[in-house]
This record gives sequence, C-alpha cells and structure tokens, in this order.
Amino acid sequence: MSGHSKWASIKHKKAKVDAQRGRVFTKFIREMTVAARVGGGDPNGNPRLRTAILAAKAVNMPADNIDRAIKKGTGELEGVTYEEIVYEGYGPGGSAVLAEVLTDNKNRTVGEIRKIFSRHGGNLGEAGCVAFLFGKKGYISVDAGKVDEEKLMSVALEAGADDLQQEEGVFAVTTAPRDFEKVREAIVKAGIQPLSAEITKLPKTTVKLDGKQAEQMLKMMEELEDHDDVQHVYANFDIPEEIMAALTA
Repeated sequence: MSGHSKWASIKHKKAKVDAQRGRVFTKFIREMTVAARVGGGDPNGNPRLRTAILAAKAVNMPADNIDRAIKKGTGELEGVTYEEIVYEGYGPGGSAVLAEVLTDNKNRTVGEIRKIFSRHGGNLGEAGCVAFLFGKKGYISVDAGKVDEEKLMSVALEAGADDLQQEEGVFAVTTAPRDFEKVREAIVKAGIQPLSAEITKLPKTTVKLDGKQAEQMLKMMEELEDHDDVQHVYANFDIPEEIMAALTA
C-alpha cells in the first residue's frame, strides 16, 4: 500500500492548493451531480453523495456551490449529463493504472487520456486489463504526529476497520466499503480529525520504480489528476521515499 499512501499524501496537499484557485471545485461539482442523479439528493440516504460533500467541504467549497451541484443532479436545475467511464492501462515499468472519468464527450476524453499515457511511457489498455489488481476499500488517513496510535487503533478496530498501518508520517486505516462511514464517524467522534477519508481502490501488489521510470510515473499521475474529466487515479507503483521526495519537491 506504500505507493498509494505516498501519492495520497501528495494529492491531499495538492488539492488544498488547487482549491485556492478553484480548479478542484470542478471535480467535486461533477461528482456530487452524478451522485445525486444516481442515488438521490439526500446525503443521509446516499453514501456516495455524503462522501463527496464531505470532500468538498474539506477544501472550503461554498455551500451554494454544493447545493447547486446537487440540484443539477436531481433535475431541479438544468445541468450537463456526464457519463461514467473507467480507463485502464499500463504506466512505466508495467505498472497498472486506473482512471475514473466523468465526461460529457467520451470521444474527446479517450483521445486525451490515451495521449497522456503514451506521452509518459505508458499505454491505454482494454477494459478489465488491470482492474483485477485493485481492491475497493475505505481509506482514512490521520497525521501520525497528532494522535496516539493505540487510541486510534482501538477506536478504528472497534468500529469495524480491517487494518491500521503507519507509513510516511500518517496512520492509514483501511475498511471494507460497507464499514467506511461507520469507522470514519467513530474516528471523528473520538476527537480525531482525518487528513483524508474516501472510498478508494488499493493495489493488491506493487511494482517498484526508480530513476527515469519513477519520474515518468509521477508526471503521468499528475497530468491525469489535473485533467478536468478525471475524478480519481489509482496505480500500483512503489517509489522509494527519497526518490519520491526529490521528484515532488
């Protein structure tokens, strides 16, 4: 899980910066709109929407923006219809990459995603080519310097978490998707503020990268994350901490 933990930490910091420029708002608005369209506009009965709202609030999205996004999803306001697509492929060194997309123009998006893969030493594959290498999990990260490990472990495991690991200055709590909300709420009620909390896809195995391949991989991830249509990117790379730090400084 180390590759995911490292990238999740970088992505979390990046989202805070992007939010200041409004860039990240577009992704959250699309996610809330689709979540409301699929599961209804009441977050209490729609876990996907509830998670999206929490993520939007974490980057200080105004309440009016959140409300409008939900109303576009429920049809109360006119909005764009987005198609959900998962693109799968290979990055440098044979690493596996999944990109979850919300787009209003599939033909445009697939061409742009294919170019990003090829530009950084990868290639877009067929549906199902790498999905089996990932498992859907709840993932909650907590600053290791701000919480007692035994307290967090006790709270998380009692609420139904699967595991707790310490990596890169954070405690990473993983759960089954069905237990995610219960565990997240228990952690917050215990006075512990997560750095991030999401339903994600964690790699079952990892591919070690260094040198040029590590640099290409991080550039690919950053470009995919920056694409307006891409909501989430998952990969199974494992890059040594010192190389990661140098390349992302």
